[in-house]
Amino acid sequence: MNDLVSTLPIQKVLAPATADELADCVRAACEAQTPLYPIGGGTSLDYGLPAKAAGHGLSLQKLQRVIDYPARDMTVTVEAGLTMAALAELLAREGQRLPIDVPQADRATIGGVIATNWNGPRRFGEGTVRDYVIGISAVDGRGMKFKGGGRVVKNVAGYDFCKLLTGSLGTLGVITQVTLRTKPIPEQSALLACAVPDLDAADRLLAGLVTSQTTPAAVELLAGPVWDAEPTLRAIAQPGGGTLYLVAGLEGTGPEVESMVRQLSSEWRAAGCEEPLVVGEVPLLWSKLVEFPAAGRSPLALLASVVPSGVTAMVAAARQLDPQCSLQAHAGSGSIVIRLAQLPAEGVARALASRLRPVAAAHHGHVVVLSCEQTSELTHASVFGATNVPVWLMDEVRRKFDPREILNRGRFVC
Repeated sequence: MNDLVSTLPIQKVLAPATADELADCVRAACEAQTPLYPIGGGTSLDYGLPAKAAGHGLSLQKLQRVIDYPARDMTVTVEAGLTMAALAELLAREGQRLPIDVPQADRATIGGVIATNWNGPRRFGEGTVRDYVIGISAVDGRGMKFKGGGRVVKNVAGYDFCKLLTGSLGTLGVITQVTLRTKPIPEQSALLACAVPDLDAADRLLAGLVTSQTTPAAVELLAGPVWDAEPTLRAIAQPGGGTLYLVAGLEGTGPEVESMVRQLSSEWRAAGCEEPLVVGEVPLLWSKLVEFPAAGRSPLALLASVVPSGVTAMVAAARQLDPQCSLQAHAGSGSIVIRLAQLPAEGVARALASRLRPVAAAHHGHVVVLSCEQTSELTHASVFGATNVPVWLMDEVRRKFDPREILNRGRFVC
């Protein structure tokens, strides 16, 4: 298993080969009241509160079968342990894709992506992983199998377990199988980048995209040493570092992409930008946009979610906290990954409570900790902050699915 498994207090790792075997493992754990920690590719084990109760790891890496792929129906049914890279390869043979960008796709599993509700740059134009899950099967904390949705896009029967399990961090059930809707792979894609002099200019450019005649699939606002060192962006970097970069991902037919490149370049020049850089179909920069949240180790990595109009305020607050931080804002959807170069001098909890979370709250959002090298700093308040959701209701729902709290005990909001 991945060395990140060492971050969990597990006595052994169970590796069932079928959903029935997995249900048996959960049932036995429930009877013995032994905590279970579901493990997909091991790429997001830092996310959530540190586990304190000793238990067993529950690996899904043997559940990798492709159950059904009626390509003409634009749906695919797979087991939850299939990696995102393997899924992408399967769909690409039919000219299709799941437009969800995930770091470490060769390890990340579809079940883990759904459980953590991970979404990348294309969220702006293509939606979230929740939008693509139309059927789901799982095992609850008692070892009982259940499912929701189906294998057709318009299936609306029963409870919407698809949305309930998405982002539940494995606390309501262990996902064993999913049905996803797919999309055609675009004929052509390109990236258009420009240097932005300051956050006021960034605000104007982002506001202009609302009325733009183009329809980007991704809108990324980048800042920090990681991006200053990016060779693709070096041609537009300002001397001395500290450049803000705005990158738009454009996809469609060949003529559509060429037209959007011309139109958006014209709009940006009219807004006062220097000549935008057309990256074209060079995959290197796109790969770095996808991999940024997992690339290298950061003393503290955060995920801020705000309304799009609050992105630049959140970026400013992060840079004030740590001028050497590197960040990537999915500016069209208000999601910002912040990687600090050092831990805040006043401590993680105090820095978040006094300097970042008030800014996020002012823009109808929140900040969560993705990873922190000092686990002693990770408390419920520091990882998730104050929440305006009815935690009592979340706790009641969880108890219906997992009455003995054996699934990822103590790692989520409730």
